[in-house]
Amino acid sequence: MYREIIHELLATDKSWTALILRLTLGMVLFPHAVQKMFGWFRGPGLTGEMKFMTEVAGLPAFVAMIAIFVECSGMFCLLTGTATRAMAIALFGLFTGMIICIHRKNGFFMNWFGKLSAGQEGFEFHLLVLGICLVLMITGGGKYSVDSWWLAGAH
Repeated sequence: MYREIIHELLATDKSWTALILRLTLGMVLFPHAVQKMFGWFRGPGLTGEMKFMTEVAGLPAFVAMIAIFVECSGMFCLLTGTATRAMAIALFGLFTGMIICIHRKNGFFMNWFGKLSAGQEGFEFHLLVLGICLVLMITGGGKYSVDSWWLAGAH
């Protein structure tokens, strides 16, 4: 039973579409994730991001830590095509939560003209992430994914 569940989670075809979508999303999430986790690209780092998420966004510390972990691990797994479906599900949940808890009140549009403070952007970017995650939930990791290599070796 567990073997079938794992097989379904890792199953994928050799499509270019899934490869392109997972690499695109992984590359877009990379700078955001490492800003939050490591402070790269002038980001707040883990301490600063935890402070923002707990004090400004009002999330419990455990939820904030899980959110940062999901974004960082999800980004890495998308880039490599490891557990793509599971990571797409986790990222879908994360970005749905971002819309509901933070960005919904700011409206649809991003902060194109700098009139809002950091963290006050709308949710249009998040909708794009949700759409890509939906496709990856359906297709899996596609061509050149660790998932496809692992399954090929399991047969």
